[in-house]
Amino acid sequence: MPYDCVVLAKQVPDTKNITGQAMKEDGTVNRAALPAIFNPEDLNALELALSVRDAHGGSVTVVTMGPPNAAQLLREALFRGADRAVLLTDRRFAAADTLATSYALACAVRQLGRFDLVVCGRQAIDGDTAQVGPQTAEKLGLPQITYVEEILALGGAAVEALRDIGQGYEVVRSGLPALLTVTGAANTPRPPSAKRIMQFKRASCKSELMGRLRNENPDASPEALAEQAEAELQALQARGLALEEWNADDVGANPEQIGLAGSPTKVKKIESVVLAGGDMERIEPTEEGVRGLVQELVEEHILG
Repeated sequence: MPYDCVVLAKQVPDTKNITGQAMKEDGTVNRAALPAIFNPEDLNALELALSVRDAHGGSVTVVTMGPPNAAQLLREALFRGADRAVLLTDRRFAAADTLATSYALACAVRQLGRFDLVVCGRQAIDGDTAQVGPQTAEKLGLPQITYVEEILALGGAAVEALRDIGQGYEVVRSGLPALLTVTGAANTPRPPSAKRIMQFKRASCKSELMGRLRNENPDASPEALAEQAEAELQALQARGLALEEWNADDVGANPEQIGLAGSPTKVKKIESVVLAGGDMERIEPTEEGVRGLVQELVEEHILG
């Protein structure tokens, strides 16, 4: 039986090498100073969905919410084997907390129509809340299995999964459709296919084309840019390379429930933690030095 999977993915700043230059004066991350990457656990979610399709048939659709340059994430998803890619982009989505984000994503999933599994990473490395997946499931009225490490069985209208509960594991069975959040231990994401890179490297959406044309022709009128972007988009559509792009109106989102307007979470205080070095005593690597260190530790009741 084929299964249609929807993968919710996020483009995030690479937080592995945070430096002073990557932080703003208010202590928040300067996203412009960090390269944007595919959220790691969302790659695990994509791999899980691709494995389901490879084993049972069906399709994999990737949805991301973000600015026009988030189209790069969708290209990466296509390089790895996704069948369809949708960019959810609108200035009205900006400054969304997890509630507003999950609402917008739920609207997009409904817009897609039929699906069997919604799959996303456990959490994003820029927020670490692990809230968006469960909140999206709640808004869609779906059963959910979180912290999934493996799908043990998938047949008919049910899925059985192994989930990590910290000190052990649970085997959970759910009816379909359902939402799964996936951990980084679930699998090893497949690398991009060289053939698909050549096939989809020029895939783009209208807002991304508009941004590029605006940078190349800063003196051009908005009307001329829009006309040129539309012409390029039609050429891409003819080759199957036009990425789908939806705004808030396209998915029927209530303006009061998206972006800043729909985000009850407020940041009260931001504090930068500076780790200062303390006193240091150098111990000579000799028998006498080690003996003195042990004696001092015993006298301080650290040992013995």
